[in-house]
Amino acid sequence: MLMIGDVVGKPGRRALATLVPELRSRLKLDLVIANGENAAGGRGLTLDTAQEILDAGVDIITSGNHIWDQKEIFPYLDSELPILRPLNYPPVVPGRGYLTVRNVTVVNLIGRTFMEATDCPFRTMDRWLAELPQRGVIFVDFHAEASSEKQAMAWYLDGRVSAVVGTHTHVGTVDTRILPKGTAFCTDVGMTGPINSVIGNEIEAALHRFLTQTPTRYPVASGPVLMNAVAIDVDDQTGRAQAIFRVDQQVE
Repeated sequence: MLMIGDVVGKPGRRALATLVPELRSRLKLDLVIANGENAAGGRGLTLDTAQEILDAGVDIITSGNHIWDQKEIFPYLDSELPILRPLNYPPVVPGRGYLTVRNVTVVNLIGRTFMEATDCPFRTMDRWLAELPQRGVIFVDFHAEASSEKQAMAWYLDGRVSAVVGTHTHVGTVDTRILPKGTAFCTDVGMTGPINSVIGNEIEAALHRFLTQTPTRYPVASGPVLMNAVAIDVDDQTGRAQAIFRVDQQVE
């Protein structure tokens, strides 16, 4: 399966349409997951942008703290569309935190360090795993700010899930590995967005914010796009990861 880093605006969506079909064929992918919480103008997800991601060949869209930025998506979080919001949000909010497609269960979590308060992601996973009738291939998108929290989650779930992959920072890490009990891990996939930017946003706008400490609108940057992703091979019978490697490709 392939996990694609945070898709940023129209440039990111266009990169998916260009790259995903070829990757599905070349890597013989059974499942493609993409974090889409920045797909609509850099903040949130709309019905049209979600459909564009799915039409590009993505099977499941995960999200994070920006899933609530576009209110029009709220009703569709409870629909048949394969869109996830973090499992450890209060149960009264719209949507679901996990979904099973082609014998793979994808779980979406959000971190708490340097982020808004949510339920404990560690205890949430304990409860969720305890209620599973049987374990199979389980993939976790942990949308979190702190590298330490993401690494801690991977060790906490080692041997209980097939993979824990971090999203949110838009900066890919080079620490892909398989932990001792068979869980694949990468601290952060990165993003699918403009290279000449500050985490996908126009450079001048970001500099203005840092230099003046005043609220600033962050337009999505333009130019060449880099798609960050990781590919993971999992044994269907044991649920243990066999391999994990980065897949980073650029489009003009």
